[in-house]
Amino acid sequence: MRGMTVGATAEREDLLAAAVVKAVKGAGAYAGSVFLRSRDRRSLVLAATCGVPPSLLGGWRLIPVSSAIPVATAYSSGRTIHLADADETMRRFPQLSVALPYAFGSCSVPVGVEGETFGALTVVWAASPGSEGLSKAQRRHVRTTAHRLGDSLDALRARTGDPVECDPRTVTVETPAPSATAVRVGLFDWDLVTGTLTTDDELCAIFGLDLRAFDGRAETLASCLHPGDRAAFRAAAHAAAAGGRIIARSLRMRDHRGGDENYRTVELWGRMAESGAAPDRAHLIGAIVDARAGSAAVAAVERLRDGFFSLAPDGRITYANFSLQQLLGVSGDELLGRCLWDVLPWLSDPGFEHRHRFAMTSQTPTSFLACRPPDQWLAFSLHPEADGVTGRVVPVGDPPAATAAPVASAAIAAAEPAAAPARLGVVYHVLQLGSALTEAVTAREVCAVVADQLLPAFGGQQLAIYVLREGTMRLLFHTGHHEDFLDWLDGEPLHARLPGTESLTSGAPLFIESRQDLSRGYPGAPAGKVSSWAYLPLIASSRPVGICVLGFDEVRSFSAKDRGVLTALAGLIAQALERARLYDSEFALARGLQQAMLPQRLPLVPGVRTAARYLPGSSGMDIGGDWYDVIPTGTGVSLVIGDVEGHSIAAAATMAQLRSAVRAFAAVGHSPGEVVAGVNRTLVDLDPGLLASCCYIRLEPRAHRAYAVSAGHVPPLLRRRGGTAEALALDVGPLLGVDRASSYPGTWTDIPPGSVLALYTDGLVEERGTGIDVGIDRLRASLAHARADSLDELADRLLHDARRSTYRADDIALLLTEYGPVTAPG
Repeated sequence: MRGMTVGATAEREDLLAAAVVKAVKGAGAYAGSVFLRSRDRRSLVLAATCGVPPSLLGGWRLIPVSSAIPVATAYSSGRTIHLADADETMRRFPQLSVALPYAFGSCSVPVGVEGETFGALTVVWAASPGSEGLSKAQRRHVRTTAHRLGDSLDALRARTGDPVECDPRTVTVETPAPSATAVRVGLFDWDLVTGTLTTDDELCAIFGLDLRAFDGRAETLASCLHPGDRAAFRAAAHAAAAGGRIIARSLRMRDHRGGDENYRTVELWGRMAESGAAPDRAHLIGAIVDARAGSAAVAAVERLRDGFFSLAPDGRITYANFSLQQLLGVSGDELLGRCLWDVLPWLSDPGFEHRHRFAMTSQTPTSFLACRPPDQWLAFSLHPEADGVTGRVVPVGDPPAATAAPVASAAIAAAEPAAAPARLGVVYHVLQLGSALTEAVTAREVCAVVADQLLPAFGGQQLAIYVLREGTMRLLFHTGHHEDFLDWLDGEPLHARLPGTESLTSGAPLFIESRQDLSRGYPGAPAGKVSSWAYLPLIASSRPVGICVLGFDEVRSFSAKDRGVLTALAGLIAQALERARLYDSEFALARGLQQAMLPQRLPLVPGVRTAARYLPGSSGMDIGGDWYDVIPTGTGVSLVIGDVEGHSIAAAATMAQLRSAVRAFAAVGHSPGEVVAGVNRTLVDLDPGLLASCCYIRLEPRAHRAYAVSAGHVPPLLRRRGGTAEALALDVGPLLGVDRASSYPGTWTDIPPGSVLALYTDGLVEERGTGIDVGIDRLRASLAHARADSLDELADRLLHDARRSTYRADDIALLLTEYGPVTAPG
């Protein structure tokens, strides 16, 4: 919330809290959360919760936007992700199910305005197998709530400049789940001079009075008390006037529900009002506290021999009766405010924490057995509600499993999966990074995946990856706002005494939690603007590959869990990086061969200017079969562009043969239709099992016309001098390689001087989720309106969006041609 005023911050927090509460109530869910984007847009940050505290969310307080979990998918895709039950969650988001194997459903929706997404809102409910999840009306309610929140955040941004982003260090806004209260408090203002009493609705309700009929007299209120306590009531007021306050004066009040002979105890608290710096001896302000349900419940539970306890949603103990303290062998002071598995070593197994998470997440009772050393077995049962868990503990004899095979401090499942996962988030981090790395092909992609996963998950701001080359550390990748982060390590020999080199040579990770620790361990090592570091050696097949370094702007303490998870992830990174570096070497060779098959220089033709571009696909390990060529003829020039299907060495080899065939047929003076027909026969005779498209145009500049033949290729585009562009309507023949006897009709078209003719392959106009006609029209509009001082600049502008894309499934070839005395379009 950098740059926001206190008022704007408070207003945003109020908006988030109100929205998540409304979504939870309207959906009939027990918990909900709102995530907002981080400043660098790499992660989603938990901004507000209702019903589930952040501590119970574990590793999901920071979520990489690329994560395969519902809330990140809703944010990235802009779609509603509705998962009716655990089975559907397993099918669609298996990694999440492995880390949270509980019976719940969820609905995640994006939060934002038209054209911009600020975050996502999600609600969670208990769902038995086969549940249908939320109704259409409930889903609509959640979407509407998220949409209105987006509008409100956008309006707040317009008024205050709030960027609608969340710092990972920002404290999450928490709203507890609604729960029945055991304590009622009524407020009053008593004028001791006049005897008038101003009360609120709750005080009248406690005394069974009608607020509208209450005459506002203290004596009327006193008449509701036990006759023996009425004098004490008045005496308490006089004592307060003299001493300044009343503390817990017990009074018996007639229970209006039980008749005149039934009374219950309430407490009177109060103090004298202040007028300026001195007490106002005329006014007593205070409260009547009615804790009858709470005190009665405590008294009843304390009489039982079984152990009873209450847990907050995050697992902290809020109440433990005396019998529980005896059974566990600890005092109440040791228990209250802490988790059982943190207090008792014999309950520290992750399985016990798993039972609590199961109960809260699935809202299903669960039970288990545990052995208090040396041999006392206890049966625990947990009964959850949205606002917490009630637990019961009873002693039992040795269970059959314990007598058959000795078990110490083991959890035995009652009604849910027996296997307890590791601490929340640990398994997920490993699975998520491993899954993402399997899709990363190049070393650059591996590094980007590591940055996308590690920085948001652990709250880091800097990441650098160095690789070992000929005994020297070389920077491969860096991201973060400190440009000089670890620059000093680049070029250092492996034997240098530095944090990165020593961690790599020893094979042991190094965690430096402060600049003081850095100075003590490595005097003279520059700290820069970073306060904590995690050096993760990358070892693959027992061979050092490099080092991955995380940097933190603030001092960071690394827990045992953090260290264990980061160490495990380093192994995945090392294997992926080694595989990617091998691929990069082989692929660079393949790309070089492909480039060698394309024209190295376009021929110079009088009165005609040409510019060509070739952009390889960014996805996959194979090379493509796109090609272009410019062939001078006696009367002008022939322009060729083609695309062999597939991405493989075979596709590239076929492309080279077809390019040679086009040149051969054109050299002997064949017409465009005969050239394409001859190339088709050549492809059929080669029988590579591949098809190809092609467009061949013979341009006759002196006649201001062209003769075009298309074999299943996307239509050429023509930009005229006036700044308009159109797709040429050509007669289109079949793809090359379908039928040896295919013929290819030609189409004459006028090409005025100063026009620009654009030939391209479908990789430039194809886009996932939209038809190719949409892409062609988008390219036509770009060609019509792009301003450029040269044909080369125009080609670069047309490829601008394609170059920026991180995912290109296909190669792109582009050939622009202009002729005549007029300069390139401007």
